[in-house]
Amino acid sequence: MRTTRMVAAALLTGAALLTTAAPALADTPSPNPSKSKSEGAPTVAGTTFRTATTVKQGQKATADASSGDYLYWVFPADAGQRPTVDATVTLPSTGRHETTTWRIDVYDGLRRRQPCMYGMQTRSAAADATSVALSCTLRPVRAWADTWSTDPLPGSYYVRLTAVGLPAADRGLPVKAEMTPTTVKAGGAHAVDGTLSTPLGAGGPKAEPDDGWSSGWWTDRWIWTAVGGVLGALAGVAGYALTRGRGRPSYVPRG
Repeated sequence: MRTTRMVAAALLTGAALLTTAAPALADTPSPNPSKSKSEGAPTVAGTTFRTATTVKQGQKATADASSGDYLYWVFPADAGQRPTVDATVTLPSTGRHETTTWRIDVYDGLRRRQPCMYGMQTRSAAADATSVALSCTLRPVRAWADTWSTDPLPGSYYVRLTAVGLPAADRGLPVKAEMTPTTVKAGGAHAVDGTLSTPLGAGGPKAEPDDGWSSGWWTDRWIWTAVGGVLGALAGVAGYALTRGRGRPSYVPRG
């Protein structure tokens, strides 16, 4: 009976640890833009990488421009995050003649264009369309990677929005652009050993998380490592108790 109780206690302890650690593995949804982020949100966009307008995560940036302009923003993304960029272009209700095609591109701090995991990166708007929506979700940001790799790394991420298919007759028409960068936690499955000494793009426009750079020192992989160690120890204790219990000779009282 004592052995059975020890095994049951070990199993219950392991289940409790797994239940406690499980919520840490779930993706954390992007926070809704708060009033503090809405206040003071950028109302202009840069025209080059060097003049890109800094935007915080979850902050909606707006800009009045003309069709044919290149619009640039920059936002920070840290290790363990998976960024998504959403953009909407409001088109003039009159004056347009043909279909136009809009595109959003995202570059890291080394000006390397990052591919989208999913999202509508390029869309065409008919001559009577009033707006066009674009989206790009990047791969999870890694704390470190080999120099030959194009994996996204912590640092500044530049967003470029422009019309790539624009009839000459529609150039210069007024448009209004909106762009919002958000992130979710990617989880320990994407964690790697090693960190960057400096976030990419540190010499460009200032883009840094409100709580500073984490440098990738913490991941929920640590939780699973600890849980695995505890479960291994409990399994060893339970196995020893079972083996010791079976090896004892049965006591038969003599009458």
